[in-house]
Amino acid sequence: MRTFWLTIVLSCLLSVVAASAVDLFISSRIPIVGQHIGLMYSLNSGIAWGIRLPRGVQEVLILGALAIVAHMAKSAKTTISIQAYALIIGGGLANVIDRLRDGYVTDFFQIGSFPIFNVADSFVTIGVGMLLLEAFLPRSIKGIP
Repeated sequence: MRTFWLTIVLSCLLSVVAASAVDLFISSRIPIVGQHIGLMYSLNSGIAWGIRLPRGVQEVLILGALAIVAHMAKSAKTTISIQAYALIIGGGLANVIDRLRDGYVTDFFQIGSFPIFNVADSFVTIGVGMLLLEAFLPRSIKGIP
């Protein structure tokens, strides 16, 4: 259980620090691989992929989703699922903290025409990917008899 909380704290902290650093140091696009990959400062007032919902509805959905994931995490039995839920919660909390500062989430990773995203979004995506991967692993690999 200790690694669950440590993963939440570290993923949240890393995400918030990265967003804060971008707010301070990046004002124009920094190419990494030409026009295809780079760092590009962007403020997102919406949820995933910039989708905007009416004020209040968006906040309730975000907090509700975090509460549901936290509830689901209680039933996690494997190391993979425990860490996956911790990454999702840590990334989600980081985006909430970022949004509380100025009403926006700071996004900055730009890859092709994919929507710009941030470290917190990456943690959420990795956590969901881990849960999907675990769903397809044989029981013996997951440590379930």
